[in-house]
Amino acid sequence: MENLASKMPLLAKQEGVWEGVYRYYDFDGRMVDEHASRLTCRLVQGSGWDYHQTNLYTWTDGRTDTREFYGRWRDDRLWFEDGPIDGWAAESPLDPERRSLLLQWRRSDEPDTRFYEMIQVDAECRQRSRVWHWIRDGRILQRTLIDEHKVADDWR
Repeated sequence: MENLASKMPLLAKQEGVWEGVYRYYDFDGRMVDEHASRLTCRLVQGSGWDYHQTNLYTWTDGRTDTREFYGRWRDDRLWFEDGPIDGWAAESPLDPERRSLLLQWRRSDEPDTRFYEMIQVDAECRQRSRVWHWIRDGRILQRTLIDEHKVADDWR
């Protein structure tokens, strides 16, 4: 999509398929969960949305979970609403290398928790590192560290 790609060129470079690992740590630094991931990120046109992301999570015990995220561009941000999260994403103009995305959101299954996420990509946009800070009642609850690599530029 030209409009979103021109407004968020770093997000546009991340269009494609990413695989990685999510690791969840409690406040004291103990790992409390870990699972593999496959994310399909796409800029879309004519669907009523500007962005669509499908996350497939897989645990070693065989459990799986799939989540769909849809976003619309407005007010200089990509807004996620009416789905598993409610919040926004924006590229950081403060990063001189233009490799940082910032997100702030709430999950529908964790309404009292606010999430702050930072995404960093390498120079070629082939690897990325993501950090979620879980804040509840003004206190850090836990963190999620996500390491991913791009396995396909074409999400189809």
